[in-house]
Amino acid sequence: MERERICTKKSCFSFDTIKRLSLYLRNLKRLKEKGIEVISSDRIIPLLNVSSAQFRKDLSYFGEFGKRGVGYEVGRLIKELEEILGTNKEWKIALVGVGRLGQALLGFEGFSKFNIKIVCAFDIDKKKVGKVIEGVKVEDMKKLKTIIKRKRVKIALLCTPPHSAQEVSEKLVAAGIRGILNFSPLILKVPSSVFVSNVDMAC
Repeated sequence: MERERICTKKSCFSFDTIKRLSLYLRNLKRLKEKGIEVISSDRIIPLLNVSSAQFRKDLSYFGEFGKRGVGYEVGRLIKELEEILGTNKEWKIALVGVGRLGQALLGFEGFSKFNIKIVCAFDIDKKKVGKVIEGVKVEDMKKLKTIIKRKRVKIALLCTPPHSAQEVSEKLVAAGIRGILNFSPLILKVPSSVFVSNVDMAC
């Protein structure tokens, strides 16, 4: 289960930690919009649905952020979390499988909030290849490796049927992809150096 953890020079932590940090960031931004500049852990914990111990532990992996007796500076904590999560830079994403789900993801405006941009899309359906959907041209699967390497994409959204998901994931890895958001119900077999997040659409 190596891909379930991330290790830095300072410590190792789970991908669940990263998911919680994303939750913290969203709620902190809401607080900032309300004009709140400093908040105590007692006030922020109820918003996050985690224990105060878990909140402090998650932050401790990356340094000290709060001040005893004062709380957390909302603006500073947002900046630190954006740095940790990489949301202060643009993330280029590839999408494979331009069916109904793939097309919906191409038009999903929420990606922009996290500086995520789908820069290329691929499909085997000749009727879809060449079309421009939400500003993204659909390319033939045969061009996947060339385009992904040229655009220096490291993350992909996998929206293919289960019978082709494993083969496509192998092509993505060969093209240099290091993270796959898997919308297929198939459990992918990839190298431990490649992170896979399985998305359950039934949830």
